[in-house]
Amino acid sequence: MENRGMKRGIVIKDDWPGHSPDLFTYPEHYQEDIECVYIPNGVIMNRIERLARYVLDDFTENIMVLCVLKGGYKFCADLVEFIKILGRNSNTYLETRVEFIRLKSYVNDQSTEELHFIGSRDLSFLRGKVCLNAVPAMVDTGKTMKALLKHVETFEPKMVKVAGLLVKRVPTMTEGLTDYVGFEIPNRFVVGYALDYNEYFRDLNVSTDA
Repeated sequence: MENRGMKRGIVIKDDWPGHSPDLFTYPEHYQEDIECVYIPNGVIMNRIERLARYVLDDFTENIMVLCVLKGGYKFCADLVEFIKILGRNSNTYLETRVEFIRLKSYVNDQSTEELHFIGSRDLSFLRGKVCLNAVPAMVDTGKTMKALLKHVETFEPKMVKVAGLLVKRVPTMTEGLTDYVGFEIPNRFVVGYALDYNEYFRDLNVSTDA
C-alpha cells in the first residue's frame, strides 16, 4: 500500500484569542455558550478548497472517499464538492465515490482509548481502490486515526491518504498520520462545523470555543 508526504496545515498559535462572536451571526440559543469564533466559515472554506487542489495534484485515478461520521460529514461534503468543481475547471477531473463509516471515540469532551464502530465494520469495497479518508474534522491524539487506518489496511486498498480539517498540538499526538491538514490548532476543545459536544453545536458553520 502506497502513502506519500504530508501537507502541513495553517498553524494557529497558542495565544490566538479568536474573534468576538458579536462579529458573526449564529443561532441565538448558543449565545451564552460561545466564547469566541476560532476560525470563520470563509477561512475554513478557502482552506478546504486548497486541500482539494492538493488532492487533485496527488491523485491520478478515481477516488474512493471514506467519510467518518458524524464529525466528518461537513468537511467531507465540502472537500468532495471542491474536488469536483476544481476538476471540472481543469483537465484533472476525478470521479469520487463516497462511502461512510460511523465511529465514536469521545465521551463528553474527552477522547477515549477505545474505538467503537457503530454499524458495519465491513470495508471490503476499498480493496484495490485509491482511498481518501475524510476523518472526523479534528485529529488530536491520533488514537482513533491509527485504529481506523489499521482496520482499513486489512482490506488491502491500493493507496490511502488522510485528510483532516483540524489537527491538535498535543504531547501524545502521533506524527504523520494526516496527509492533508487544514489547520494545526492548540489543545483546545472546539465545536462547530459538525464537531459537537454531546450532539450540540454541530449546526454551527464556524469553528468556535465553547
